[in-house]
Amino acid sequence: MARLRDDYQRFVGRNTEILAVGPNSPAAFEQYWQNERIPFIGLPDPNHKVARMYRQEVNLFKMGRMPLNCVIDRNGYIRFAHYGASMRDIPSNEDLFGVIDELNKLSS
Repeated sequence: MARLRDDYQRFVGRNTEILAVGPNSPAAFEQYWQNERIPFIGLPDPNHKVARMYRQEVNLFKMGRMPLNCVIDRNGYIRFAHYGASMRDIPSNEDLFGVIDELNKLSS
């Protein structure tokens, strides 16, 4: 989350919204968002409904839900998905910017 937060203005400059979904309770999510000053939307998913919809892996031996990063276009189509194999397996913001920039070129 911190990496997305730190580059948030660069995402905004690309006309991009960020939505983070996590397994925590609404209260825990709200507290984390306030403590870390996260500027984008957070969606608590303690019952894993959203995680199941996107087939996000849960691995109890690796601390729960594995990272999933998606870029979804304005029509609701997933244009990029990275299913992490570990909690550290997350694409860089530069990788995400590359995908977003390509989508923006195609839509202009």
